[in-house]
Amino acid sequence: MGVLRKQSNWESLYFYQKSQVLYQLTFIFVQRYLKRGDRTIDQMVQAARSGKQNIVEGSAVGVTSMEMEIKLMNVARSSIKELKEDYEDYLVSRQLRLWQKNHPRYDKMIDFCKQHNKLEDYQPYFDKWDDETMANVALSLCHFVDRMMTNYEQRLEKTFVEEGGIKERMTAARVGYRTNQKDEISRLQTT
Repeated sequence: MGVLRKQSNWESLYFYQKSQVLYQLTFIFVQRYLKRGDRTIDQMVQAARSGKQNIVEGSAVGVTSMEMEIKLMNVARSSIKELKEDYEDYLVSRQLRLWQKNHPRYDKMIDFCKQHNKLEDYQPYFDKWDDETMANVALSLCHFVDRMMTNYEQRLEKTFVEEGGIKERMTAARVGYRTNQKDEISRLQTT
């Protein structure tokens, strides 16, 4: 058993890809639809950035600390939840519609967000969407990222229970090495 875990390739994680889209979409959204000087601009951009960046940091630190990986993934999820609240507040405060199952564009939006993860899939629409559409797409992405990250955290938890943390892996590696040394010494003494 190795001491270090294999680093996950965060760039291939769908929830990371969707978080990249969320960050770029949010950056454009706040510049376009919020008034300069509004503190919500910084709050939303930082929440979107924190979601994305904590996925990266959690994946990187997971090589040595699954505990920190789980914590940072949860920080990322919390940031995405904060961003979701800001988008909902935007819609409510401006009396815009929160698209739900009865909205004529809801199913197409959900299908699009479900099937597309990469920024280049969304960028052509950034200049075409109005604020209501952008906010609803962002809310859908927040939902998908949160759900995917919840599943990912559950897999991390299961792996931790089955394999333990770095201290346990270090001990197992050292004990395994010593056992192999003793076996080799015994074999050499008997020949």
